Amino acid sequence: MHTSTVPDSPAQRRVEEVLAEVTGSGVEAGVQVAAWYDGELVVDAWAGTADAVEGRPMGPDTLVPAWSTGKGVAAALVAVLVDQGALAYDAPVARYWPRFGTAGKERITLGQVLGHGAGLPRLPADTTPERLLDLPAMADWIAGQRPQWEPGTAFGYHAWTYGVLLAEILRRATGRSCDQLLREELAGPLGIGDELLFHVPEHLASRVATCDDGGWAARLERMPSGAPFFDCVPHGVLPVAELGNRADFRRTALPANGIMTARGAARLYAALACGGELEGVRLLSTATLKEATTGWVSGVDRVMGTTCTRGGGFVIGDSGPKPLRPAGGFGHSGSGGSTAFADPAHRFSFALVKNRMTVSGLDVRLADGIRTALGIASD
Repeated sequence: MHTSTVPDSPAQRRVEEVLAEVTGSGVEAGVQVAAWYDGELVVDAWAGTADAVEGRPMGPDTLVPAWSTGKGVAAALVAVLVDQGALAYDAPVARYWPRFGTAGKERITLGQVLGHGAGLPRLPADTTPERLLDLPAMADWIAGQRPQWEPGTAFGYHAWTYGVLLAEILRRATGRSCDQLLREELAGPLGIGDELLFHVPEHLASRVATCDDGGWAARLERMPSGAPFFDCVPHGVLPVAELGNRADFRRTALPANGIMTARGAARLYAALACGGELEGVRLLSTATLKEATTGWVSGVDRVMGTTCTRGGGFVIGDSGPKPLRPAGGFGHSGSGGSTAFADPAHRFSFALVKNRMTVSGLDVRLADGIRTALGIASD
């Protein structure tokens, strides 16, 4: 167990105790946790192993595949670009990508893509990792598809296509790749250019944790064979440890996905929790931030079958039986248990990243423990 240089506090001690327990018992491999409160880093802890075979310890700078936690990072990046005027939520995607505007997709907006309402969650049933990672060809395939439902009338989780669509839209609208935009417009200004990534550049490859399975793959395989989820995430590209450890997957900048440190994710959400500004760095205006983090759609997700509220790429609040995000909170979680969110009512942010893919509920346990220690009411 290693501790950080944040001042000793009940919140820090509580997290250190939990991490020692879950990594010591073998339930988890390596874990990082960070939290900010009112503009200050208040929890910064890590424990366990980044790679059990190599015996490499988890450190504060270890980069951890955090899967769809990256969708919230992409949402924040788009919000920054909207604030700059480079993008508009109500703009038709075809404004940036003319070929997209066919087969009933003429009026699909950027906002509908972010809110999973475009009706384009499906991938070919025989999709392989190689095919998914050929992003120009995959974008071209999506551009030829007809929506599964009238865009804007319903929403369903665009698990992989969210990233393919955003990567193409961002490239065409700005002339820059999504990873370049992330570094230059979001992560770089916050001082976390090497801690918040859509892909792993070669010079950072040695810092990445190895994923392993702690029951996540079995959970996915237990889903009914005809579940809509498998139309959108075919078996060949399930978000499991084997895919997360592939070198080609890590090299591909796909903003449905993220590789990050807990420090980096918590710092981003701290800026969002504090109205778009942190330590003198303003990412975006409060007006654009409010627009992006207000519920745009709410109801039953056609793909996942669960009830949720979505904004501009963020999940708003939490309708689950054990809520993680408070009412008014926003963020995104990823396969295997990683998560990050902001709670603007309390100027609080939380991030958990880990390399063993489990269904343990560690996120709720830690977030609730920190909030209790800080005296923040859970509502």
